[in-house]
Amino acid sequence: MNILLDIIGSRPIQAAALAWAVAQALKVFLTLAISRKFDHTRVLGSGGMPSSHSAMACALVTTIGYREGFDSSLFALAFCFAGVVMYDAAGVRRSTGRNAAVINHLIEGLSGNGYTFDEERLKELVGHTPIQVLAGALLGIFIGALIA
Repeated sequence: MNILLDIIGSRPIQAAALAWAVAQALKVFLTLAISRKFDHTRVLGSGGMPSSHSAMACALVTTIGYREGFDSSLFALAFCFAGVVMYDAAGVRRSTGRNAAVINHLIEGLSGNGYTFDEERLKELVGHTPIQVLAGALLGIFIGALIA
């Protein structure tokens, strides 16, 4: 039981969780403001503005920096982790979403010509633009500094 309490009481974990939750909430409200409809997939979904992955990773690294020192090995590890997360969000995952959009378009075109596909549509909103990653990173740094 002490391990669970230690995890819950960890400031870096609290900051990361809060940053993720705030970013996800912002996605819901931004989608609602833009499309004028509630999209339940935005509550836990990936992709969109701001990047919750970037927010979480940057809140973690910021809190560790304040608590352990910006010259500590733990900060260096968290910093590299955050870099990989943000690179992946704007690179690999964004490319995956673009590929999914093309595949979905091709399937729609072929479906009208006698071909049938039982698979559901591929998820297109999985990655982020560099601006979405930056917004998530800034949100995470802000929340990490507050929690630290």
